[in-house]
Amino acid sequence: MTDTPFMKAFSGEADAASRLEPASRPNGAACGFGSGAPRVSRRNLLALAGGAVLAGLAARPALAAEGDADVYVVTNRKPVEGAEERPWFSWQRSGGTRVVRAVLKDGGKSLLGKAVSTVTGRWSLLRVEGLGPNDPVATLVGAVAGQDLLFYVHGYKTSFETSVLDAHELASGIDFEGQTVAFSWPSKDALIDYGYDRESAMWSRDALQDVFEALGRNPAGGKLNIIAHSMGALLTLETLRQLWALSGSTDLAARIGAIVLAAPDIDVDLFATSLKRIGPLASHITVIGSTKDRALAVSGQLAGGVSRVGASVRAQLEPLGVKVVDASDYGWGVIGHDVFLSNKDVRAVVRRAIDRGARAQD
Repeated sequence: MTDTPFMKAFSGEADAASRLEPASRPNGAACGFGSGAPRVSRRNLLALAGGAVLAGLAARPALAAEGDADVYVVTNRKPVEGAEERPWFSWQRSGGTRVVRAVLKDGGKSLLGKAVSTVTGRWSLLRVEGLGPNDPVATLVGAVAGQDLLFYVHGYKTSFETSVLDAHELASGIDFEGQTVAFSWPSKDALIDYGYDRESAMWSRDALQDVFEALGRNPAGGKLNIIAHSMGALLTLETLRQLWALSGSTDLAARIGAIVLAAPDIDVDLFATSLKRIGPLASHITVIGSTKDRALAVSGQLAGGVSRVGASVRAQLEPLGVKVVDASDYGWGVIGHDVFLSNKDVRAVVRRAIDRGARAQD
């Protein structure tokens, strides 16, 4: 069978310039575009992103007739068989950061679809599409120029497909009118692999930082609203701390809207320390937690008995200067870890946080 350009890009046969290696660069060193390629600094990366906007390098393509919505996905997962079909990307870590466009189908339009969606979920992922051979982060910046963003970072035990669907379900559930972007980091999607997921989340900080910085520095961009769940909240907070230490500014803070940490799986002492290191971004944070969250109770036990932010009481968190919403009385089931996705009242909290962030910067 003849490989398509998309398959070649993921199999390593395409031009090396189509791949961005996520480097470990806490000191702002260069990042590479494939083996043996020229080195490009952070500043030049941002210039490339601006160039993508000005040149119309990534004009938003029209949805195909069978697609009803799309989500741009940044991922550092390893592709499966060229990412041509499900599951597209695995739990394994990749040598590069990729950006794809996920096309979704609304299954709830017909009576049969509505009945099925009550069990399987309303939306389904049809396919993913590559965005061409250019630098993926710069291409993303061009594709979303001029739009407010809902940027979703998933939590522990989450597949690539689930991360995309959760991002869109949330955006759809709150009637978000901008563009949805998901960051899908390498999670093993298994209960027994908590340790692997935590290490993968921390390994993903540099890749996420590059995206936050490029989007936050783009003069043609809208508001960057960050919604992070569970272990993804830890990844997000650590990335913001790293970003602010390297290149924090009032311009960057003004570009970032709401930062919602839903059921954050973060050591409460680490949380308090990190808030002191992210400057004015701390005031953008809304924490959605529940004292009935059993998943975080187990996580706290694994961490030596230190309580998690998402399972802490309001009185413990509010003195730190963040907004706190107690969702203990909402949702259903015995776990109580994802009520921000399943409960309309808790989703409304996310909507209000985004609206509040927009008003604060008008």
